Parts: sequence; C-alpha cells; structure tokens
Amino acid sequence: MSTRAASADGTSERLQALTGYAREVFGHFMTWVPVPGDASFRRYFRARLVDGRMVIAMDAPPEHEDLPRFLRVAALMRAAGVHVPEVYAADICRGFALLSDLGTRTYLDVITVDNADEFIEPALDSLLRWQQASEPGKLPDYTPALLGAELDLFADWYAGRHLARALRGRPGELWSALRQALVAAAGEQPQVFVHRDYTVRNLVVSSPCPGVIDFQDAVLGPIAYDFLSLTRDAFVSWPPERIDRWLASYAAWARRAGLAVPASPPTLRRWVDLIGVQRHLKVIGIFARLAHRDAKPRYLLEIPRFLGYLHAVAPRYPETAGLVEILDSLGAGESPCGP
Repeated sequence: MSTRAASADGTSERLQALTGYAREVFGHFMTWVPVPGDASFRRYFRARLVDGRMVIAMDAPPEHEDLPRFLRVAALMRAAGVHVPEVYAADICRGFALLSDLGTRTYLDVITVDNADEFIEPALDSLLRWQQASEPGKLPDYTPALLGAELDLFADWYAGRHLARALRGRPGELWSALRQALVAAAGEQPQVFVHRDYTVRNLVVSSPCPGVIDFQDAVLGPIAYDFLSLTRDAFVSWPPERIDRWLASYAAWARRAGLAVPASPPTLRRWVDLIGVQRHLKVIGIFARLAHRDAKPRYLLEIPRFLGYLHAVAPRYPETAGLVEILDSLGAGESPCGP
C-alpha cells in the first residue's frame, strides 16, 4: 500500500508507527482523528493528551517531504514572533512530527465581507513581523529558475494537458516574452522572507491570531508576494477598493517598520500586480496538475477565479499585454469571479 493510498483508520503501517512514536513521547496511547490536509503527501491527525492539550501529528514521508525544512522554517517564524505550531518532538528519519494544535477554524471558515478587516489586519501585522526578520542565506532564494518552472506549470498542465492546446506560434512567442518579463519583474523587488502560500486556508483563528501553518515552502523572494497571496486568494475574492485600502495600510505600516516598500502607490501596485500574474498562472497550472495527475478534479472549479484576476490585471502593463491574446487563443475567457 502506498503512503498516499494508506487508510487513516489505524491500519496503515505508517500510522501505526506514528502512534507508537507519540506514545513514546507523551507516555500514553492516543486515538488519532484525521485532519483534512493539503495537496501534498503529508497527512495530519489530531488527538487529545491526558492533560487536555490537543496535539497534531504530522506524517511527512521522507521520500516525498522535507521535514527538516519544515522545522527550520518553524523556528525562523517563531523567532520572528509569528504564531506557528510548537514542535513537541520530531523524528526526521521516519518523517514524524508532533505539534501543538493551533485550532480547528481557519480564516476561510469565518471570514466574511462584514468581518474581513478584523481578520486581515492582524494577518498583515503577522506578515510584517515575518518580513522584518528577513535575512539572506536563511532560506532558499526564489530563483529565476524556480519562478520560471512555476510558470511552466501553466503552459504544460493547463494549456498543454487540460486544454490540449500547446503554446506554439504567435501564442508561444508571447508566452516566452511574458515569462521572461515576469521573472525579471520579480527580481526587481526587495527580497524578504516569503511564506509562499499566505492564504485564508493557512491562517488559523487562534490566540494570538492568526496562527500560521503550511509554511514549509518558504523562500527569500519578492516583498509583494505574500500580500498578493492573502488578498487575491483561491477561495475568496474581494472588491478592488477593499484590496486598495489594505494595500495602503500595509504600505504605511511596512515603511514605519523599515521595510523597502515604495512611497509611490503606482509602483507598489505594479509590484503586487506583476507578481500576482506569476502566482495566478502557477496556481492555474497546479490546479490542472492536481486534476489530471492526482485525480483531484475539484480544484478545477477554482480556476475561473484566477482567470478573472488575470483578465483584470493583464491590460494594465506593457509586460502583460500579450497575456490577453494568449488567454484568448486558449479560449480561457474572463470569469465573473475576478476582483
């Protein structure tokens, strides 16, 4: 039985081993309840200790997941004052970690039009703490090669596999120019610690709020990336004027914190928009890959939201003007779910 296919009812060998490890650490047996996970090979389980604390067990198979990197990023975030799970114990060789439980409700579960400010503002404060702690050499760089490889997911999995329309000829030329321009634009921004998936699904309602999870892919990258991820999300959309207000608040707070955020609103908006195009194209490619490679077609339902984001931003800048023609050539029309 493969790791991914192993059942979560206590019969899998890995779960049995994880249960035994937890018993060694905490001194008593626990019954684990599966926790919905992400689109990776990691699995999560929740249990209550005899002293009443809730604990999360993470199963991260070493052949697929980088547990040491998770532990390094957790330590960096904790040192920065970001509320992340406490690591009670970890077995790197087997890919097991026992963590404090930040809570059962994510921002996605509770955020609404009426209460968004009370959740987004502390999320921005947490983001600023993370960015202020930035230090070269502590995390991998968000290299041009990585940025480009992420963009290739759109061409390979969405255009090529999902739509069966390879980017050749005129669309291919436009794509090459767009790819080069987006990678270059990302490199123009100040480079800070980047969570890389700072979204409402990965922020937990906790005390202090928010708790931050799913941070293991953090890098040193463009300063606008995490703000963009938070405000133009895969599962919730906000009116442009509201995003503009949050961006103005973030910019003012960031400058007071000594971060290299430009005083010119159009410059900062350009940074957000261009790194947003890169991320949206990547996410569309990832969702198509999840559907076709990993048999998770539900992610396809979220693609129209990102097409809407792209259609709204692409005409604004010379670097992205060709994207409209690319999307038209693919039949990827504008979505009503855009910003």
